[in-house]
Amino acid sequence: MEHVTIIAEAGVNHNGDINLAHQLIDVGADAGADVIKFQTWKTELLVTPDAVMAEYQVANTGERESQFAMLKRLELSYEQFHELKLHCDTRGIEFMSTPDEEESAAFLNSIVSRFKIGSGELTNHPFLRYVAGLGKPIILSTGMGTLEEVAAAVMVIERVGLARDQLTLLHATTDYPANMEDVNLIAILTMHEAFGLDVGYSDHTEGIHVPLAAVALGATLIEKHVTLDRSMTGPDHRASLEPKELAQMVQSIRQIERAMGDGVKRPSPAEL
Repeated sequence: MEHVTIIAEAGVNHNGDINLAHQLIDVGADAGADVIKFQTWKTELLVTPDAVMAEYQVANTGERESQFAMLKRLELSYEQFHELKLHCDTRGIEFMSTPDEEESAAFLNSIVSRFKIGSGELTNHPFLRYVAGLGKPIILSTGMGTLEEVAAAVMVIERVGLARDQLTLLHATTDYPANMEDVNLIAILTMHEAFGLDVGYSDHTEGIHVPLAAVALGATLIEKHVTLDRSMTGPDHRASLEPKELAQMVQSIRQIERAMGDGVKRPSPAEL
């Protein structure tokens, strides 16, 4: 089995504190993850001042403020992302961040080698066209989407001219934390068969066993939120792994890679 790319999703678990963001980079690197990923946006370009929080955000933060106020509090500056990129370079872990609007995508284009597009933009075809036009590989998350919506997004990206081997789909359930009954892991196989593309899995369940099952199903990429402490206040901490758990997940995925083999039924050397 080929190397599974493991993305430690820092996301907004830095709570708007650059020092926490630096600590999360070290956690990802120490655990052996391939990538540490953040989110980049300008709040004024993303939401209206009176947009309400999602219900899971209210439940996970214990607060009911505007989406604008929450995002503004969690926003990092472009200068701070430059600083985080340099830290990643020194630790030998790939820096990645999800842009949520075009200005941030244009900024990130100078410091990322590939783009991750979040589930919320799956049906935002103008944005997909813009990011695909930058010419870098894309990881496209498909949470909340139907197969028809995924097909439309793939078509939009391909029409811009991005090669098929530059596009990876991510199965996801957009709930934090996600219930087991809502995960539908076999959709990984469905999308691979439908599009012939690499398909990974962005996990929002609690624990590490569902990502391991996804690897056994053939997921080529695993994304999992990481936090310094799950009891911290914020929208995503509850669905995240703490440092020791992230290291355990990485180690377990590497073991499953070795166990998958080539699929040819024959006696192993040990059996012989």
